[in-house]
Amino acid sequence: KDKWLESHGIEHWTEFYTDYGVDIQKRFFGHFLKGQDTGWDKQERVQLLIRHIDRFEQRMEDDWPIPRTEWTKLYLNFDELTLDDAPAGGATRSYGGLGDGLTFHTPPLIEPMELTGPAASKLFVSSATEDADIFLVLRVFDPAGEEVVFQGAIDPHTPIAQGWLRASHRKLDAELSTDYRPYHTHDEKQPLTPGEVVELDVEIWPTSIVIPAGYRIGLTVRGKDYEYEGGEVEKLSNFKNELKGCGPFLHDDPNDRPAEIFGGSVTLHSTAGEAPYVLLPVIPEKT
Repeated sequence: KDKWLESHGIEHWTEFYTDYGVDIQKRFFGHFLKGQDTGWDKQERVQLLIRHIDRFEQRMEDDWPIPRTEWTKLYLNFDELTLDDAPAGGATRSYGGLGDGLTFHTPPLIEPMELTGPAASKLFVSSATEDADIFLVLRVFDPAGEEVVFQGAIDPHTPIAQGWLRASHRKLDAELSTDYRPYHTHDEKQPLTPGEVVELDVEIWPTSIVIPAGYRIGLTVRGKDYEYEGGEVEKLSNFKNELKGCGPFLHDDPNDRPAEIFGGSVTLHSTAGEAPYVLLPVIPEKT
């Protein structure tokens, strides 16, 4: 029961060594290991750095996910490639199983929107083969249509959130899963029957971003790793690959993803009763 959450931005190591990072560590260890009065007994349970386009803002919360989260579904419209407030009806849309996939956008936001917390997506998918790898990328685009990326744990061209699921590993743990955090058991393989539609619940890692008015939210459903296309990329001397948004953590081993199994056409489905969506953690201002 005695646990706290602290989240921060930029690389995974920098904040650890700043005065900000050292202070929170010393207060924690001083309280629990030395019995010192460090003020930790008054420490709020959740300490966040809320990300804006150009800065961070520290904010304390009572729990995680944030209790006042307004869980918001945006539905995939296959005809218009949009993210809508309501289901669009029956349709299908296909893409190559090892390809760039499809990107769905909201209209420009009328007012700023904060997304802070975990996200998830429900998709209804069929494949021409016995399996499919689903790569989801949650994105932000400025009024000119340029994607806004950030310094991630390692990669300087990181989108706001990503999620991954191999369709044959879609089995859920019913007790541990929530709407915003599907929990996959990974204890058995469930191959696809070509052409048969299956329901996939895809976890999207937690994020934080305050999106300004005039910007758009995007969701890309892909068949391969995300790659930033907005400019020059970097490469660290101890990495074999360029940093294009996923750091060194790529899914490109042909032995793991043979084209005859993962390269077939993947089709997204929508019906009146089974509408695909992305579930977002919209945070209203504190009152």
